[in-house]
This record gives sequence, structure tokens and C-alpha cells, in this order.
Amino acid sequence: MKNSIQLLFVLVLTNFVSKSVLAQTATDTLKLPFAISDEKKLSDEDLANKKEGTYVTGVPDLSSDPINGFGYGGEGTIYFNGKKSDPFFNYTAYRAKMDIVLFNTTKQQREIKIAVDIPYIFNTKWRLRGEAAYEINPNLLYFGINQSTTLPNLSYYPNSDSSQARVDNASYQNYSSNLIGANKLYNTYTKQEAILNLSMERSFLEGRLRALIGYEYAALKLTPFTGNSMLQNDNAKGLITGVGKNNVSFVQVGLIYDTRDLETDPSQGFFAELTNELSLKALGSQYNFNKTFGHVNYYHKLLPNVFKKLVFAGRIAMGYTAGNSPFYEYQDQWSSEGSIEGLGGGGTLRGYKQSRYLARVMQFSNFELRYRFAQFKLLNQHFALSAVPFFDFGGVWDNYSNFAKQFKNYRYNEGLGLRVAWNVNTILRFDYAISKEDHQFFFSLEHAF
Repeated sequence: MKNSIQLLFVLVLTNFVSKSVLAQTATDTLKLPFAISDEKKLSDEDLANKKEGTYVTGVPDLSSDPINGFGYGGEGTIYFNGKKSDPFFNYTAYRAKMDIVLFNTTKQQREIKIAVDIPYIFNTKWRLRGEAAYEINPNLLYFGINQSTTLPNLSYYPNSDSSQARVDNASYQNYSSNLIGANKLYNTYTKQEAILNLSMERSFLEGRLRALIGYEYAALKLTPFTGNSMLQNDNAKGLITGVGKNNVSFVQVGLIYDTRDLETDPSQGFFAELTNELSLKALGSQYNFNKTFGHVNYYHKLLPNVFKKLVFAGRIAMGYTAGNSPFYEYQDQWSSEGSIEGLGGGGTLRGYKQSRYLARVMQFSNFELRYRFAQFKLLNQHFALSAVPFFDFGGVWDNYSNFAKQFKNYRYNEGLGLRVAWNVNTILRFDYAISKEDHQFFFSLEHAF
């Protein structure tokens, strides 16, 4: 019954998106209904490789992770591109898209997600985004939510025996393998979450500027494991809130300045964003708190006369959490293009475990050099391969005054990646990152930024 309802939901959503695209393309003309900056026009190469009509891309979602185990499932996207006669064809990565994610791991992490994105809906200056998701993950990590607990290097007593000499500056592998007995799940907890997010964006300045308003509702259950648990200990001491059942709602606002030539795989332009999420008991939430996040992404072609596509990509980001926020909200920074999880993991510091570092102030930066070294067609599908060396650094602080003084809080990693651009819009990302504490491999859809 549950699978039938999910299938019906997907069919209804697909029907709605299809009708939206048909309504948008019914008045096809080479003349735009309003001005869009030439900066946002796709390059000749991307236009030549962009497909018309509706098509599907999807890949098996396979991964191996020492925390979540072996992962398997699928990630796919239905693209509605319209025709070349559509005046928006040259200016958007797609007229509409729907993402579907089904994922499971051998350690019982499960996720299902459906998301839609419709730029210039019904040929207007408005953009609609929506997401519905459910996840259960019994492998999440918690190392504290302030700089005094989360920033110290990992240390352990061999075999959890405090009578032996403590080992400091440990690798994550050695640290975790020596958590045994009652300490085995010391940093681990379970999260169950159902989430719904809807937002609308209105464009100004020939599409360069967008104003956003949105709403999000989440029902969560956070559960420590039995035994010696850091999360349970901090909760018992009153150092954190959020353990147990939670209902949280947000009103979201934001400003976005965007001159990227292709959102899914930019070669030129800026993406700058400032967002704010407000949670109030008066709006049905359990907590009163506020989160602000800003980041600036820059993309620039290097030596275009020498290399067909060599792109420098850089991001500088900062987030601040104020008020009586539950601990898990320190792990999430909201962006119009999807949540950015806490410092550590595939979206921020790729050489450290997910949410390894948390505090009220979080700052991080990522730099990549994306070199396209090959492209080809296979079974009428276009593929382009890029090598991507990268460098990430970031840190956390308890307040802004500490941020200005304590540069020792920064951590960094380097790494090497491979990108596969499939029919221009779908990006397969393979990253291997190394830090002084860990080394990690990631495979996912979409660039890190």
C-alpha cells in the first residue's frame, strides 16, 4: 500500500510538471517575454550538447563507507527541456526537472526523496522549488556543538582501557576501532526525519537577482544508543536540546545574485546568496531560534585560448546559529539549492567525517580546478570528463569575536576528483580527500558547489 501511494504521488507530480512545461512552451517564440542578461546565456558548446524534449538520466547509487556501510539504490532525474524554439532554451539548464532518490545501506540508512524545480514557471519571472523526503539513519555522528568539545584532536585509550597511556592526535580509524564495549557507539545516534520544503523565487535585474520566500516543516526523532553516549551525556547535563521527538517549522527568506552561464556545470559567473531561517513557537515550532547563511561562489575560465575548458571554481561561506537551537540544526545550513550539512563530509570539508566540527559560527571555503580532458558520445548520450584537484578549509567558533582571533580553529584537506557531465545537466562526482585525521571517498550527483 505504501509503495502504491508513493508511485501515485510521483505520477501526479510528473503530470503537473509536464503540464507546466507544455503551458510554458505553448507560446514558443524566439523572443523572450522579458529581458534576461546575456551573462546567463549558455555557451555554444553547452547549447550544442543540450538535448531537446523530455529525457531521463539515472545512475545506480553505490557507495562504501566505514560509517554507513555499503550503500545501494538509485538517483535519477527527469528533465523537461522543451524545444530549441523556446526562447528560454538558450538561458536555462532546463525548463523543469524532477529528482528522485531511493537509497539504502547495509547499516540500515534509508532515504527516499522527490524534488521539483521549475525556473520561469508559466513563462513568468517566478521559480518554484519543492522537496519531500524521508530518512532514517542510525549512523550519524556527534562530537559536540561548541569549539571546546568539537575542535580537539581525536584521542583514545587503547581498547577503552583508561589504565593505559592515552593516544593523542589519532586518526579517525584508530579512534573508532578502540571504542569498544559500552563506549562502542559513543559518538553515534539515530535520526528519523520527514521533511517538506516549498519556496518561490522572483527574478529581477534581467535574471541576475532573485528574491526568495519559503516554508519548511520537519518532524524528527533523535535517539542515542544505550551505553556510554556523548549525545545522551550532554543532554542529561542540559548542554543541548533536541534529543527525542521534535517538530520544527521555518519561514525562509533570501536574496540571490546569479550570473552563472549554466547552473548545473558553470564555466563563468558568480553565485552569491544570503538566506535566513526563522523558527518560532508562534508558528508551530518547538523552538525559537534563527539561522543565517551566506556564500559566494565564483567560476572563471582560465586560458581559454589554450584549454577548451579549464575552470577555476571557488566558494567562501559562513553560517551563524542564534537562539535556543536544537543540536541537530547546527549541522544544517540552508541554501536555495539544497541544504549544506555541517563542517565535514562531501559538501564542506571532504577529508573529515560528516558534522565533525560544529558551533554557532561556521566558516568554510572550497577551491577546485576543473579541467575537461575528454568528451564523447555513447549510445546517443553525450559525456564529458573532467579532472578536479581541490582544496578545502574551514573552522567553527562559539561567537563572532572568537572568529576574528582564533585562526587555529581552521582545519584543511586536499583531494582529487573526477567529474562526468552526462548530457550537460547531470554531473557525476567522484572525490577522494585526505586530511591529517582521515581519508574519504565520495560518489554523488552534482558538483559540491
